[in-house]
Amino acid sequence: MTLLSTAQHIARDTRRDPRSHMILIMVAVTIAASAVALVAYLLWPTWVARPASAPGRLPVSVGATLFNVPTAAIRRKIQRHSGPQERVDLNFVFPSLEPPDAPKHVSADTIEEKVQPIDRIFLSISAHHDTLAPDARVRTIYPRYLEQASTLVEDGLTMRTFRDGSPYANEDLFSAATPSLNARCSRDGQTPGMCLSERRVDGADLTFRFPRSWLPQWRDVANAMERLTAQMQGPKS
Repeated sequence: MTLLSTAQHIARDTRRDPRSHMILIMVAVTIAASAVALVAYLLWPTWVARPASAPGRLPVSVGATLFNVPTAAIRRKIQRHSGPQERVDLNFVFPSLEPPDAPKHVSADTIEEKVQPIDRIFLSISAHHDTLAPDARVRTIYPRYLEQASTLVEDGLTMRTFRDGSPYANEDLFSAATPSLNARCSRDGQTPGMCLSERRVDGADLTFRFPRSWLPQWRDVANAMERLTAQMQGPKS
């Protein structure tokens, strides 16, 4: 009623003073704008859209072989999708075998803190396309380039050295029966030595990489690789 009385009063003033019609227009515009603002406020959605969280594991087919891989363990964003892939690169914290935390930003102030021993097992799953199986390579290819003498370096773990001038020069082959382990390891130099251990699962080859410095606890490393292999294999039909 107050607004109506005000409008009627302004209308009478307008007839007495033609310039006062501008005041009437301004009042009408103010009333209309207030009404629109009120309606917009009442109708504005109160929910907030949130991005869908990524699944804990992804079904990935490599070499027509199904693997259930932890999403957080995948090293390359382009590989973080389900379905067929030629290769998937993963990493796991050792010895927990949990996916690593999200990487933190490295600045000039924190770069020194990032220089620390490797605490991860790296794993690549790739289609083998009927190439020579890893165990066959150990039996038929490596012996051509190995020295005859072997050395017992740990309880149950032996080492044979690759000959100089061979394709595997500056590397050693470590083997054990229980638990099973065959690892080709580079020697420490300007960078710490790394070991490579391979195994075949149907149409895919699994290539594990870990520091040579872990060999004193080789049983734990071998069991860790077995556990990871079992955890990621798809359901058996």
